Amino acid sequence: MTTALTFVAAEGEGFTAPGPGSFELPPVFEIGSLGVTKSMLLIILSAFIVVGLSWYASRKAAVVPGRAQFAGEYLYGFIRNGVARDSIGSEHFMKFVPYLFSLFTFILVNNYYGIVPFLQFPSFSRISYVYGLAALTWLIYNGVGIAKHGFLGYLKLQTIPSGMKGPILVLLIPLEFLSNILVRPATLALRLFANLFAGHLLLILFSLGGAYLILDSGNAWYAPVGVVSFLLGIAVSFLEMLVMFLQAYVFTLLTAMYIGSALADEH
Repeated sequence: MTTALTFVAAEGEGFTAPGPGSFELPPVFEIGSLGVTKSMLLIILSAFIVVGLSWYASRKAAVVPGRAQFAGEYLYGFIRNGVARDSIGSEHFMKFVPYLFSLFTFILVNNYYGIVPFLQFPSFSRISYVYGLAALTWLIYNGVGIAKHGFLGYLKLQTIPSGMKGPILVLLIPLEFLSNILVRPATLALRLFANLFAGHLLLILFSLGGAYLILDSGNAWYAPVGVVSFLLGIAVSFLEMLVMFLQAYVFTLLTAMYIGSALADEH
């Protein structure tokens, strides 16, 4: 398909391959000098969706749950037991469950925008939003670590591996500081952003490329390739549904692991 697209573009018909510019959306409306974009509105909408669904699932709590309550409790239990308790430990995990549950559901809703008709834009394919979440997680796990161990004690915990002594520490301490304090939020953000960006870019390519080959290429021989492109787009959409869930889970799991390591007594 890529070869066909390249050949058609070379003939001068003007297919423009999607790229980073495809994610630069124009403002939907402006408030003074501030341009409010689609991604901004989706971020705000997702907060209402998470709060609304949580309220709906818990509004009629009963011993024998209905379908909405059962789904909400299952999801909550998954984060509470499978993420928070396993990663943080049974002593401290409960106080972080609300944040982890909110984080997971918020990321999940924003990810799945990418396959919702008419919305079709995953918010976290814009890295600024991901950096915001990663910065919040960074503040939380460093804050709880400093609160428990003290500032110097926390630095020691994060930079000096247990049992390590001697001149090797001259090399290890800067590396551990860089890895555990400075690099973690960047890698946490980039993992989520890169997967959402690449997946959405593929969906754009398959859909626009298929439409171009069928409708605008001017060559009927390209039409079957365009149909294949659409079919691949559908297949990638199903794959993206899995990736979107996994990235929300991985971001939440790593957040819990970082909190657990900040509260641990040994590095």
